[in-house]
Amino acid sequence: MSLLLDTQEWAQQQFASCDLGDVRRTCRLVKFASQVAADPDATTPGQTEQWSDLKAAYRLIDNEHVTFDAIAGPHWQMTRQQGTGTYLISCDTTEIDFGWDNEATGLGPLGRGSGRGFLLHSGLMIHPETEEAIGLAGQKIRHRKPAPKNESSTRRLARDRESQVWGELIDQIGQPAEGVRFIDLCDRGADNFEVYCKLLLNHHDWIVRAARLKRVVKYQGQEMPLADCLGKLPLAGTYKLTYRSTEHGWRTAQIEVRFGTVMMPAPRQKSPWLRALGITTMGMNVVEVREVKAPKGVEALHWVLLTSLPVTTFDEAWTVIEHYEKRPIVEEFHKALKTGCRVEERQYETSERLETITALLSVTAVRLLQLRSASRATPERPASEVVPPHWVTMLSCLRGGREIKTVHEFYRQLAGLGGHMLRKGDGKPGWITLWRGFEKLHMALRSVRQYRRKCG
Repeated sequence: MSLLLDTQEWAQQQFASCDLGDVRRTCRLVKFASQVAADPDATTPGQTEQWSDLKAAYRLIDNEHVTFDAIAGPHWQMTRQQGTGTYLISCDTTEIDFGWDNEATGLGPLGRGSGRGFLLHSGLMIHPETEEAIGLAGQKIRHRKPAPKNESSTRRLARDRESQVWGELIDQIGQPAEGVRFIDLCDRGADNFEVYCKLLLNHHDWIVRAARLKRVVKYQGQEMPLADCLGKLPLAGTYKLTYRSTEHGWRTAQIEVRFGTVMMPAPRQKSPWLRALGITTMGMNVVEVREVKAPKGVEALHWVLLTSLPVTTFDEAWTVIEHYEKRPIVEEFHKALKTGCRVEERQYETSERLETITALLSVTAVRLLQLRSASRATPERPASEVVPPHWVTMLSCLRGGREIKTVHEFYRQLAGLGGHMLRKGDGKPGWITLWRGFEKLHMALRSVRQYRRKCG
């Protein structure tokens, strides 16, 4: 899905096919989405500017036909309709917290009761080579409910559980089209036999970070805890990983890689759905990534990855590791949604309205991620082939007449307009800096457009 920088074209692409019960509502949504995309972190009054547009936006959000699924659904479908190839789906849950003092009706408790809001579970589709955020393949909203006191495991498995959101998202995404391969990337929250069954039934491959190392698996015909199995895996290879730690800054870690095949039995305590399904055991590969000789006072890196992908060589194990390293891109989506679009600062009076605006802002947050990806995918492409030529001219003027020929130069100067110093040691600009530059460029273009209208 290519990025359209013109906000009106983008809004038309993303929302024109939404079924809101009346074509006039869809037209209103397209207009409102264009206004939101032009200024994503502003309040609704700041985005709409005119009183008539603000009233129309409020009426739209309050309409019973305008729901989370109705707004975001066409975007999900468009994302899933990819051409042949392999695509990563990074899945994760984040809390959308509107604050403990928010009086909107229908919100649930978050954290340890210090917040009110809902859980947003998203599957972000990523290109495995370019790391481009293609779009959201699906999303689910859940309202947290306190677990009953003194609940038995049988009753817990029989009721609706928060952990089921992983399987619900997989079912929503569904089976890939012919010639398409989905690989789900999940953190430890998805390390659940029911989740593996959902992935298997929907023909998804997976890479899941193991959480339960004490669970018993079968390795080479012997039953043992997964943690004990790791000690028996042969060394496959080593590599050096240079990364930036929040606590210790840049450092280089010496990594050992091991892999093997295990059989995972179904849990003894089963939900009614799992009992009816009848799957009793499942084979998968395990890839262990372990840091050796970590400096004193530094927690050693350790990943245990469970995967359906074939792993018979070090290169195949390396592919699994490379794929999983892209999982945090979904966390960047959360940052774009919360910081770039300020979803948690919205002041609508009901949970339904807050969910609806979250759908619109979720698609807008993907746009922010794509803005950064576009600067990296084809850096030497002529800028005029990606953005309108008058945008290039305007940016050059705003940047003191600097010559702009390529996409790389365009986004570099756009980042400079957004506050990036453009020094070698400053690193690559992030989506926030790029968006700030784009926002200034957009305002300049709009000013010129208005001036020409008034002055002929």
